[in-house]
Amino acid sequence: MTTPSAGVRPGAAGRPGAGESQGASGTPVATGRVTIRRALVSVHDKTGLAELARGLHDAGIEIVSTGSTAAAIAAAGVPVTRVEDVTGFPECLDGRVKTLHPAVHAGLLADVTQPGHRRQLEQLGVAPFGILISSLYPFEATVASAAEPAECVEQIDIGGPAMVRAAAKNHASVAVITEPAQYGEVLEAVRLGGFTLEQRRRLAARAFAHTAAYDAAVASWFARSYAPDETAAQTGWPDAVFTGWARRDVLRYGENPHQQAALYVRRDGGVSRDDGVAGAEQLHGKAMSYNNYVDAAAARRAAFDFARPCAAIIKHSNPCGIAVGDDLAQAHRKANACDPASAFGGVIAVNGTVTAGLAAQIAEIFTEVLVAPAFEPAALEILAGRKNLRLLRCPPPVPGELVTESRQVDGGMLVQSPDLVDAPGDDPARWQLMSGDPASGDDLADLAFAWRACRWVKSNAILLASGGASVGVGMGQVNRVDASRLAVARAGDRARGSVAASDAYFPFPDALEVLIEAGVRAVAEPGGSIRDELSVAAAQAAGITLYFTGVRHFYH
Repeated sequence: MTTPSAGVRPGAAGRPGAGESQGASGTPVATGRVTIRRALVSVHDKTGLAELARGLHDAGIEIVSTGSTAAAIAAAGVPVTRVEDVTGFPECLDGRVKTLHPAVHAGLLADVTQPGHRRQLEQLGVAPFGILISSLYPFEATVASAAEPAECVEQIDIGGPAMVRAAAKNHASVAVITEPAQYGEVLEAVRLGGFTLEQRRRLAARAFAHTAAYDAAVASWFARSYAPDETAAQTGWPDAVFTGWARRDVLRYGENPHQQAALYVRRDGGVSRDDGVAGAEQLHGKAMSYNNYVDAAAARRAAFDFARPCAAIIKHSNPCGIAVGDDLAQAHRKANACDPASAFGGVIAVNGTVTAGLAAQIAEIFTEVLVAPAFEPAALEILAGRKNLRLLRCPPPVPGELVTESRQVDGGMLVQSPDLVDAPGDDPARWQLMSGDPASGDDLADLAFAWRACRWVKSNAILLASGGASVGVGMGQVNRVDASRLAVARAGDRARGSVAASDAYFPFPDALEVLIEAGVRAVAEPGGSIRDELSVAAAQAAGITLYFTGVRHFYH
């Protein structure tokens, strides 16, 4: 039998508190607020701990705590009962075992609405807890810091998740708190006489989501770090993938008004990652829509694929204009000139700070979203006049942080490495000249630009470029001839003298012939068709420059 902790009266274990009602049999029914008499506090994150402890103590609540948490509470001048005084067993194994004891878990799991549970608590001399406040070891942050595996393992919390799950299961009697942001809610509930059943259920749901995400991070790290099967060892793909998602926002609707939608952000945390537009700070404008997020992500990826100042204008995930320039204002003018009709109502991303000059240009054109890493104050003042323009401040992508990308299909999920890292064929110096004179100067620069920009056009894709800007884009066609015709039609007179890139090879020379007839003078394409010689012959007959890059950039 264990000894009751200080301040606990034998026989008081299961008495109803203020705000509880009693059924006909005298059994407490925790339908209303349950008065908190005893709190178990064990947190790694000490943010706001002193204020919380003072608030609990002032309300007459006994605080039981562990290790460094108890020391911090005592240092704040608040009385605290150490957990070893409750268990009668010292912390051991470098703190690995502190709370894994019946005197702790019986106090968390006892359903005080059950007479049998109350009798057993009295027989054991265990007092129930009314609230658990616990933040877990920083496993995710430790992994993200590139710590050694042994340190990562040491930061896998065992007792914390066990307590959180116990308290959440017993939410009929116990409230559970997992992060400092909830401390204000705790003190308000204490002032009102405890948490309601509805509140305890909500807190329990958050707690189970918290431990699920934590376990997912641990499982994902193990799957990446220790290949558990032969296939994973050979391919690098783990045999299972675990990812936690947290709802950030409920959107007005999905792609169409009859579809419901929400935005979730990843909570796997085990790998440092780029949070992208989902984590962007909205500075102005209406709430983001489902389609806004999709297009903003596409625009940001395209703009940041270039080292020079770049502007990408996206409509339905496709560039209707993309360009580089001496500055962002010039790049935007060139990108908008590609297809002004389509740019109306588009989404713009730039890879640098939005200046007042750029803002003035954008303000003249109806735009849904502008994504940038920074905005000058004068630019914000100008753009704030456009109430329907959404402004997103989003840091630049960190090279190498996007490790995989995924897409759901019926009954499963496809995962691949992203088409972000330059392949050898993306370097013009490694292209194979198949026809005509070698491109140089502006022509080679335009070819390199067209080839890089083309990867962000939905397949089948043809992009015509001149002067560091797209002048015609053919996207999303089911054959390459139509993609070529569309690019040429959109370019109009600008097609003559331009260069072109194709995201995949020409299976027949007909698509290339469309470009030749329009006056395109140089083309970059992957090559690799069994009929490559026909396309090469057509290029040679027309006297145009044709390069094989050796790499494909499909984008579905």
